[in-house]
Amino acid sequence: MTHIALPVGDLDRSIAFFSEFTPLEVLEQFGDDAGRSAWLCQEGDPGHPFVVVLVDFTSTTGSPHPVLSPFAHLGIELPTRRDVDELAARAERAGCLAAPPQQLPPPVGYVCMLSDPDGNIIELSYGQGVYDAFAARFGAGADCSAPAGGSDERRR
Repeated sequence: MTHIALPVGDLDRSIAFFSEFTPLEVLEQFGDDAGRSAWLCQEGDPGHPFVVVLVDFTSTTGSPHPVLSPFAHLGIELPTRRDVDELAARAERAGCLAAPPQQLPPPVGYVCMLSDPDGNIIELSYGQGVYDAFAARFGAGADCSAPAGGSDERRR
């Protein structure tokens, strides 16, 4: 996977939200007569990029576009439980905390939910084990870029 694309009603407001409440930062911005867009990403392995594409279509600027709700969400695993608590406290002060931090049974872990300016749900978590499961299956530094069933030399 390389990206997920979400329509937004106000690109600048959405960029500000993601910059404040997630580890995502702007990688690129684009614009034309149809609208404006931005690629947001978290610093990481350049061999396996994943971006959140935010698109503000000129024809619908100003209208909210909730796509990920009530359960659908973007999940972001944070390094510590304290990180979840700190971002949840900031989100509560900003009025965008959708669900306070809580410990849930495995594999969910310690999570809270935020609502972005368009009403999309962003899950911040600690302890889900995604990174551990990935490392256990593919090993540290594994290259999973070859298509399944492909004949790429790296898969032999």
